[in-house]
Amino acid sequence: MLSRIFFGLLFSLHSLLLTAQPLFDSHLHYSAEDAQLFKPKDIIERLTKNSISYAVVTGTPAQHVSNLYQYAPERIVPILSVYRDSADKSRWTKDETLIPYLKKELERGYWRGIGELHIFADERHSKVFKQVIAMANKRQLPILIHCDPAVIDTLYEIAPTLQIIWAHAGTYPYPDLVANYLQRYPSLLVDVSMRDERIAPKGKIVDDWYELFVTYPNRFMIGVDTFNTARWQTFNAEVTTIRHWLEQLPDEIAQQIGFANAATLYKSRL
Repeated sequence: MLSRIFFGLLFSLHSLLLTAQPLFDSHLHYSAEDAQLFKPKDIIERLTKNSISYAVVTGTPAQHVSNLYQYAPERIVPILSVYRDSADKSRWTKDETLIPYLKKELERGYWRGIGELHIFADERHSKVFKQVIAMANKRQLPILIHCDPAVIDTLYEIAPTLQIIWAHAGTYPYPDLVANYLQRYPSLLVDVSMRDERIAPKGKIVDDWYELFVTYPNRFMIGVDTFNTARWQTFNAEVTTIRHWLEQLPDEIAQQIGFANAATLYKSRL
């Protein structure tokens, strides 16, 4: 009985120590629907409660992210969404009116990246897409992109030195495929937001993902991906899930994926 109590207390202490480890969330959204329910103060309180020191945030329209950044510029890394409203998500690659809008927004000087771009293989030769890439490349702004592998290939053909973050480990998040692309493109970074069930089904990290992380520890970042308001409402639980599989990795690698890789990418942009 006493041993059970002891190990229970030890586990609780370990959990408290783990929670204290800072995280850098590389993929959050703060859009119009979120802003109706959560003020910037509420968002920062959620980050603080979960020991998230910094967060990369995008949103539709961009004004809400701007407001959040103005509230906590020392915590928020704002990246510019190309979507002015929710309908833009499906039509942006054909809408040339986005280009002057993006140019004007980027002139504000505080945007630290562009994204999240949703684009699939059959759209990868879009003129608008190429113009967005040119803008990012000119300013050396990272691009967060939700896309097929073929789009990654096209991106590196257009802009070989551009920093690309592949959201959700791609649309086909298979460890072998991801490893292949990490080998092809040494500057490619991968965020594994929304892939927790694949990484650690029933809470235990699977061997293929474990091997991928320990082989490429400096290429991955974490994120909750608050793509809808419900994700903000369950934010604490989502962070706990991420921490649970991170703690199954060697400490140094968990720290790299949970914090250091994003900090290295964005440190000059904070």
